Amino acid sequence: MHKSVLHLTLALSLLLPGQAAFAQSPEESQKEAKAQAPNHGSFADMAEVLLPAVVNISSTIKMHPDEMQQMPGMQDMPQFPEGSPFEHFFEEFMNKRGAPGMPMEPEASLGSGFIIDAEKGLVITNNHVIRDAEEVRVTFHDDVTVDAEIIGRDEKTDIAVLKVKTDKKLRAVKFGNSDVMRVGDWVIAIGNPFGLGGTVTAGIVSARARDINAGPYDDFIQTDASINRGNSGGPMFNLNGEVIGINTAIFSPSGGSIGIGFAIPSSLAKPVINQIIKFGRTRRGWLGVRIQEVTKDIAESLGLPNENGALVASITEGGPSEKAGLKQGDVILELNGQEINEMRELPRLVAETPIDSNAEVTYWRDGKKLKASVNIGELEKAEEDGLLAEADTGMEMPGNSGTSINPPGITVTTLTDTVRGNYGISSDMKGVLITSIEPHSQAAEKGLYEGDIIIEANQKPLEKAKDLQAVIDAAKDDGRSSVLFLINREGDTRFIAVKIDDKD
Repeated sequence: MHKSVLHLTLALSLLLPGQAAFAQSPEESQKEAKAQAPNHGSFADMAEVLLPAVVNISSTIKMHPDEMQQMPGMQDMPQFPEGSPFEHFFEEFMNKRGAPGMPMEPEASLGSGFIIDAEKGLVITNNHVIRDAEEVRVTFHDDVTVDAEIIGRDEKTDIAVLKVKTDKKLRAVKFGNSDVMRVGDWVIAIGNPFGLGGTVTAGIVSARARDINAGPYDDFIQTDASINRGNSGGPMFNLNGEVIGINTAIFSPSGGSIGIGFAIPSSLAKPVINQIIKFGRTRRGWLGVRIQEVTKDIAESLGLPNENGALVASITEGGPSEKAGLKQGDVILELNGQEINEMRELPRLVAETPIDSNAEVTYWRDGKKLKASVNIGELEKAEEDGLLAEADTGMEMPGNSGTSINPPGITVTTLTDTVRGNYGISSDMKGVLITSIEPHSQAAEKGLYEGDIIIEANQKPLEKAKDLQAVIDAAKDDGRSSVLFLINREGDTRFIAVKIDDKD
């Protein structure tokens, strides 16, 4: 069985507003003009201008005494009495190699980066390139190496900002608008892997808006330009010599490039970098909701005309959305006038919304569009305060007593004191407990499990098994083919639309 491996290698680039690159000589200006007008399909003029802005990133990871003693062979190193003629020899040898009791400093050439501000010495690379580093060094195109300071980093987008101090005359690159890139557009990728010097590859945009499950804000540009190991942090350029993406990942069975590479768009990376430079960290907007995809069945059960939007699965108590009056089961359709075509678009839009600003949210409830003004909170502060902590798990699976309801093929029971005591269900939990699922039933196909608690059906609270049957009967009378359940599974809530007919 072949296993495809997703190799992280991210990067980005931009010249921030108001940050001019170094003053250029007439000769350099002429070169840049050539770079923006490729000569008869050649990228040589462009590469000549851009290569000096791409750097190699290396780091030192210090190993402390306890880690040293665990290394093979270190426990067996000989000990010599004071004054022994061999003592000085082994001290010198072990100081070079990292003796017991002394930190060891293996150096690794981990990835690439690029300069975005020549005057301030700002360099962009991936967070994973420098994640465990005690010391970071930047090697320029002419092989000069200097120490770098980590200004800040962001794990969610895998971006880090470094700063170097040097008397060298640096070359910076500008960022372009990744949103205007189309499938089929030419791009070139540049890296400085393993300190070998700049490496240039070319290809086209293969696809847009790829979600590779690398993080909550996935919106990758796919390219067939070769992106290999060591290129992490290297920029992707358009034909104007502007950075429109960060070479971030490859999909490959072998670890080498097979023509499936991914880059984070500059439009997504730019606000992250701006925040790191300004605050030393990210400050993202926070809505205070947990969302899920609107499927065809869910849209039908809610009377939505299409499958657009993000379904609110739960609301954070005391969060911005609860204060604004949003509820479980609402479908967020727009944020500040921007339509939410897919659920995953909402987190990015919210993250980029200024903290403490009032955002207009258009949502669907009870068959009509409504609006609310939400005061945007700060995601990082909510995380620090523990508001986003994962719910505790571990509820045992119950037996199969209760009332059979078919379709959708489930057995449920009322949450009596005895049931609560037997299965560890809190007194404030409302709903009916699923005690069994019929094999191959509609409920089984939709992923319902024994032990799930159905809190609501078609947004109507449930207290007894007969309440659920009544909702299903009413939905059938209305000609609906599915019912929307709000499920609590081991402390986590989500909506599941379940068919109540036998049609495919």
